[in-house]
Amino acid sequence: MNEITVKKRVVGVDISLDKTTYAIVDVRGNVLAKDGFPTEDYPEINLFVSTLAERIVELVEKNGGYETIRSVGISAPGANFMTGCIVNTPNMPWKGVIPLSAMLRDQLGLAVAVANNSHIVALGEQAFGIAHGMRDFIAITLGSGTGSCIFSEGEVNLGFDGHAGEIGHTCVDINGRVCGCGNKGCLEAYTATKGIIMTAQEVMEASDEPSLMRGVENLTPKHISRFCDEGDQLAIEVFRRTGEILGLALANYASLVNPEAIIFTGGIARAGHWLIEPAKKSFEEHVFHNIQGKVKFLASELDESERNMLGASVLAWKVKEYSLFKE
Repeated sequence: MNEITVKKRVVGVDISLDKTTYAIVDVRGNVLAKDGFPTEDYPEINLFVSTLAERIVELVEKNGGYETIRSVGISAPGANFMTGCIVNTPNMPWKGVIPLSAMLRDQLGLAVAVANNSHIVALGEQAFGIAHGMRDFIAITLGSGTGSCIFSEGEVNLGFDGHAGEIGHTCVDINGRVCGCGNKGCLEAYTATKGIIMTAQEVMEASDEPSLMRGVENLTPKHISRFCDEGDQLAIEVFRRTGEILGLALANYASLVNPEAIIFTGGIARAGHWLIEPAKKSFEEHVFHNIQGKVKFLASELDESERNMLGASVLAWKVKEYSLFKE
């Protein structure tokens, strides 16, 4: 009789614009080992995939061996779980359609699943975070882009071909700013990093009032948030305007899908009440009246350095096991 070995570990990978991190994760969500390297050092996709495969093999061989790993899950901007591809992402160096899942599977000989970071965040929050036990919620990611994932009746809603939840590319102003996707007036053009900096520039140009923002050469949302804490009125106005637009978009979203909660993650969400309070006010003013006062606005409580790797590990368990090395 052949003995059946059940593999109890997976690899979770988080690809962001500046860094790629990867970790071995067990069935309980414990991060057993992790490492990373700069994404920007590999603008050519084939070299990036080869490097990622080599690094994963090196990590698992040092921590229990290759034969203990069941599968790999990856969080990547613009990724589509249904196709396993990164698709026309405006914020990454690799353009067009990148069959990342197939490319890495061929090099590792293991099953590989790929999804966008909002999808991954939702999985992580539902399994290990603040959405544990929830069946209907929206996860919002606020960073270099603006994304979301819909959890409906206990499952991720991906839509017809995997592109559901692209709230960042819904229109909030038909004559508005040009977005990185090429359309005008997208939410992302106001609530992602570049959009917030543009709002800050507009606020400063329209006022003679002194501001700490004026003396910063490479202004970031983190700077603006800190200046809000220091009482800078123009900085506070930047996040008020950003929150107002975000709240309007979320009100339209919630009126359609009726979530229990909206969960905020990403670097820009760290602005906290400076962003969330005006967003909540705008939300309640515009949402369908039967939903008013019922949708919770929640901030993720997971460790940011591990959240996406944990979510990617959840994705890894969902893909059918595959191995070139099985008898």
